[in-house]
Amino acid sequence: MKFTKQDLLTLLIGLFLFASCKDSNTIGLGTEDGQGILGELVDSVTVTSQTLKEDLSSGVGLLRYPLGYMTDPDFGKSEAALSMSVGLPQADYKFGTGAVIDSAVLVLPYATQFYGDTIAPVYTFTVKQLANDLSKETSYTTDKTWPVQPTVIGTYSGKIKPNTKFKITDIVTGGADTLKSVVPQVRIKLTNAFIQNNIMNLDSVTLSKAANFWKAFKGLNVTSSATDKGGMMFFTANASDSRVEIYYKRPNATTPANTDTVVVNFPIGSNSSTGASAGPVHASIKHDYTGTPVKTQLDNPNPATPYTVTYLQALGGLKNKISFPYLKKFLADKKADPAKGGNANTKIVINKAELVIDLSAGTDVLPFSAAQRLSLYRYDIAGQRANVPDNDRRTQTYIGDARALESELLFGGYFDSVRKRYIFNITSYIQDLMDGKTEDYGTFLAPSSLTEFNISPPVTSAARSIISKWKKNPAAADKLLKLNIYYTQVN
Repeated sequence: MKFTKQDLLTLLIGLFLFASCKDSNTIGLGTEDGQGILGELVDSVTVTSQTLKEDLSSGVGLLRYPLGYMTDPDFGKSEAALSMSVGLPQADYKFGTGAVIDSAVLVLPYATQFYGDTIAPVYTFTVKQLANDLSKETSYTTDKTWPVQPTVIGTYSGKIKPNTKFKITDIVTGGADTLKSVVPQVRIKLTNAFIQNNIMNLDSVTLSKAANFWKAFKGLNVTSSATDKGGMMFFTANASDSRVEIYYKRPNATTPANTDTVVVNFPIGSNSSTGASAGPVHASIKHDYTGTPVKTQLDNPNPATPYTVTYLQALGGLKNKISFPYLKKFLADKKADPAKGGNANTKIVINKAELVIDLSAGTDVLPFSAAQRLSLYRYDIAGQRANVPDNDRRTQTYIGDARALESELLFGGYFDSVRKRYIFNITSYIQDLMDGKTEDYGTFLAPSSLTEFNISPPVTSAARSIISKWKKNPAAADKLLKLNIYYTQVN
């Protein structure tokens, strides 16, 4: 079977959505004299959508870091590489006289997500030394690739098991070695001679502090390839589990004729509990859409082109720009229709507005299943990403919007695997656009991680979705992108 992430959160979200469904025809407003003003539904409002390349984002300071290679028939090839500084275990670390390496391993613990196939492909990881000191760089966008030394200093090839713990030998200096269970991880053996010459043989000044060490030992670069369709895995860089393990032998302190086996960990990433950093960790991401329908749309970006679908891709890939050009005309038409009581003072009160995003039929197929969550955001007047009012909740340090929904569950964007769609509740945003209180400087859809809402370009997830476009004269069974507006006309 293929590996997919189906956790408790997905189940709870599904139960919530079904439990909260109500007949939309019951939505309405009460009046003082007891007369009910029933809401009317319009679901033919024009919604345009356009596939765009995602903006560049930072490849450092991530919650989890992507590494992998996958080939998708609709989205082409995607690959992610990791570059990382390696920190000192402590200031002024000393290996001791006569220390000789036994072995060295690069340890990369899996994070909570994987996208693709763990069964068919064989994954190959290749490690080289960086040519630059990452700590001296000033820009870390995901399109950056760093020069490396030509010599391969470590490889691993085989199946991957992102959910499987396993046991390793725990070296106890002066005591009996023991077996211990460790978190799921990739372990890549590094060349002994490289570690001996480039770390263990460094002088005491170089090993005295991080800046000196980074100047001498530039860090590591890891790339990946895969057979079959491949996949994208994610790793943590938490400076406690992410590390270079060096096992070495040295003369016993009291009986020099005997030797001790010692293990020391050179950390990678940051320690969240102490705030200590072992230097930058950076993700480099590439997408190649050659020969795909995505490339066709990117090369012909006119939103009026009659494409039937558009494309969304995480890992800093693709977003959709959407707009609602008919909203202001909708209000103007109501004002200008005296047959329906319209006049210059007519107002439209939106009881509920739902953006319904149907997945294109047949595109939710393993190993590349539909993204489990989408984000919806807007540009403000300065061209910066911002939440729409319905998702602009207050915090202790941010005033937000008083009309914001109480939770992300109410705002929506989660994948309904039964109806194959996503729904966003954007009542306040549509009301503001219709009334002219907010200008549409750009409204966007993008994939988001299931466990956190990404308003910035998402690189902590690799999922994708192919969604249907709006259609002027749909058939009853058509899958569509559409806006449902339940409204009351007040004259």
